[in-house]
Amino acid sequence: MNGSHSSDQRNRTGLVAAAMLVCVALFCTASVFAQNGAMSPYQDEKDGVSAGGKWMEFQSQDKMTGAKKVRFELLSDNYLKADTEYKPRVELFCTDGKLSLADFNPGSRLAPPNRPGFWGQPQMEVMVRIDNTHSYHGWNWVRGHFLSMDKGTTRGMIGAQVFKVEVRTRAGREIAEVTPFGLNLDRVHQACDLTPKKPSKD
Repeated sequence: MNGSHSSDQRNRTGLVAAAMLVCVALFCTASVFAQNGAMSPYQDEKDGVSAGGKWMEFQSQDKMTGAKKVRFELLSDNYLKADTEYKPRVELFCTDGKLSLADFNPGSRLAPPNRPGFWGQPQMEVMVRIDNTHSYHGWNWVRGHFLSMDKGTTRGMIGAQVFKVEVRTRAGREIAEVTPFGLNLDRVHQACDLTPKKPSKD
């Protein structure tokens, strides 16, 4: 009886140890993925991989046309007052090696547009800081959720160390602070045909 009891104890101890090893392995795997990758929120998009610095790269393919799509995402370093759970972000959308869209998503509802664009489209005037320069731009206002960035600002941003955007939200004027430094510029050029350009100080 004692031998059988000891054997059962050893078996239980072995099972507990094995279960603990599995948990540790899963935890380590999750930690590595959290550091080097990110789950995509879109069904047809592969999970993200690091694109250098704080940037993430996501890939997908159009089911009908076969077009290859790449999305680069960079989260801001801070939250805005209107939403403390969703960080503002910059996203670059590229299709078949060309930039399709660059947008700034504040993570909260934007204030109404305050100017018309060249074609009469609604825009919001924003103040942008790229390293040691600052300028004002009219970005297309899209359904109150995000702003379409101009290509000049996008090119200046990808090669910068500091990028800040002052926008008007429902809570008032707020500043999103972003760190674009470290982006793999060769990869962006390959996926989007986009190169950095220093902004003018004029």
